[in-house]
Amino acid sequence: MNKFHGTGVAMVTPFQADGQVDYDALKKLIDHLIDGGINYLVSLGTTGESATLSKEEKKQVFAFTAKAVNKRVLLVAGIAGNNTLETVAEIKAFDTTGYDAILSASPHYNKPTQEGIYQHYKAIAEAAPLPIILYNVPSRTGTSVSAETTVRLATDFKNIIGIKEASGNFELLNQLMRDKPEEFLVISGDDPISLPMIAMGAVGVISVVGNALPRQFSDMIRKCLTGDFKGAQPAHYSMIEFTRLMFAEGSPAGVKSALKHLGVCGDTLRLPLVPVSESAAEDIKVQIGVIG
Repeated sequence: MNKFHGTGVAMVTPFQADGQVDYDALKKLIDHLIDGGINYLVSLGTTGESATLSKEEKKQVFAFTAKAVNKRVLLVAGIAGNNTLETVAEIKAFDTTGYDAILSASPHYNKPTQEGIYQHYKAIAEAAPLPIILYNVPSRTGTSVSAETTVRLATDFKNIIGIKEASGNFELLNQLMRDKPEEFLVISGDDPISLPMIAMGAVGVISVVGNALPRQFSDMIRKCLTGDFKGAQPAHYSMIEFTRLMFAEGSPAGVKSALKHLGVCGDTLRLPLVPVSESAAEDIKVQIGVIG
């Protein structure tokens, strides 16, 4: 398996009931995912509620995660922001021990032009001590990274090695797949459409659902990557309702509810996020039983 092919999981950050980081549960989650057959982990992406952690907490979570993973799988750090200078400074100060790449979402809220997005990532690429994976998630950032901008960055900076694509825009994906450099990785950032994205040439997924169902999800992705889409379809279809529930009342509230039911970690979130409703939690529990 090539680097960053297969199933990556954007890990949740478990919290104790009082809101402090639950490091025992984080270790349990890491082992749950590695034992479940995933290919790599992402620490403190959006799913990890990174926006609600202090700089010191992030530093501690990054260090603990690297130690707990202990090079058993590849490890990616989520470092992003809408202040380019601050993001570059954070990347320069990052302790890379145990990490293989940095995942960086495009700037949120500012709504930069495509040239602004290019210059933001240019500054990151020139400062980064590790390979960079871009992250296009316009539903959260407010602005989409165009196929042209992605191809331009992939061509101009060899340490920009791929993109987590979560736009759901197949017109953009068609253009990106056609025009990107051959070695540039396109990674699905949208669980429900990972199968069709791999059919188009994506090399895998960075998943939310995989937190709860690492074995089922990674087995499906492996089948897709061998071209066995017919073999992957039963698992894909069986997880449709579960996947919908993961996002129905916000992420990572849904997957934390599933993880609580599975006994991996609690469902505490930091405000402004809150746990799912009792009815949604019950629906999630039922779906776990259905999928097995």
